[in-house]
Amino acid sequence: MCGNKWNATDYNIYYNMDLEKIKDLIGRKHNLADALGMSFVSTPDEDTCVAKMQVDSRTCQPMGLLSGGATLALAEYLAGVGSSALCPGRAVVGVNVSGSHVRSAFEGDTVTATAHIVHCGRTLHVWNVTVAGADGKTISTVSVMNFITDKPTEAPE
Repeated sequence: MCGNKWNATDYNIYYNMDLEKIKDLIGRKHNLADALGMSFVSTPDEDTCVAKMQVDSRTCQPMGLLSGGATLALAEYLAGVGSSALCPGRAVVGVNVSGSHVRSAFEGDTVTATAHIVHCGRTLHVWNVTVAGADGKTISTVSVMNFITDKPTEAPE
């Protein structure tokens, strides 16, 4: 389970970031990942996860550029997916997202977000996410902090 020391075997992920169970969970209900066309990719690295997103009418500003908000949504969602994979059965809530946009992506492009966990505590995870264009050049860098807690048993009134 989630703990203070990063060790892949403690998280039952066996030296890879297997997102298949999380992808099944995400696919059960329409959500932000569907709305923005995000797709998630398992990796052989225990501390890294990847997502891709098309730059299209769902994710563009009126000028045909990738929206910074869509970029931040991709980064936060990916970090949440990564934390969920590391802590099955727990609830993951993004509590801080901070990003810098250094280059543009244009309608028709595909961007790839790569998230690396830099702190994996019992209740807090910190991820550094790099969003890059098809040419591999960085478009945005984002830091995401997730709070890990027990799943609520019912919705608050």
